[in-house]
Amino acid sequence: MQVLLALSRLIDRINETIGKSVAWLILIAIFVSAVNASVRKLFNTSSNAWLELQWYLYGAAFMLAAAYTLKQNEHIRIDIVYGRWSRRTQHWIDLFGHVFFLMPFVLLMTWFFTPYVLQSFRSQEVSTNAGGLIIWPAKALLLIGFAQLSLQGFSEIIKKIAVMRGLIEDPHPFVSAHEAAEREGETLVSEIRK
Repeated sequence: MQVLLALSRLIDRINETIGKSVAWLILIAIFVSAVNASVRKLFNTSSNAWLELQWYLYGAAFMLAAAYTLKQNEHIRIDIVYGRWSRRTQHWIDLFGHVFFLMPFVLLMTWFFTPYVLQSFRSQEVSTNAGGLIIWPAKALLLIGFAQLSLQGFSEIIKKIAVMRGLIEDPHPFVSAHEAAEREGETLVSEIRK
């Protein structure tokens, strides 16, 4: 199990580095969007390439940060139901969800995207829009994002089993939205009183 935990830590580090790095793509996409809008208004001209670049940047940020979001346990869940169970039951729910829902989906998407991306790369597929960009890099980002999610799902399964066996501390103890709001409120009140 120690070898699997070491592998899990490596996967976590890689996805954390990538997830934090791609945050800059949002800022770049906003800049591209602002420049494109300004050029369109000031000079009454536009470019499909700039518009597609903006989409590529947002898509890259979303897909490449998805594994980091999973690592941080920040994907949406219904706390009103989930929070009613004991922490042990929550671990079983998470493990079941990762094994029977997340992993089959991301592995299937990785499997199907591989030939899709290779075909696009070989043909040097270009956007059908006039002046558009090449398409294969955007498709490759989808493949990379799902591959990352596959690895992170595997890491989460390893950690969940280790937590349930008492080998490691729970990296994300459950805090309901209500508890989190109360804690944040208490922190703000204590800061104001200083």
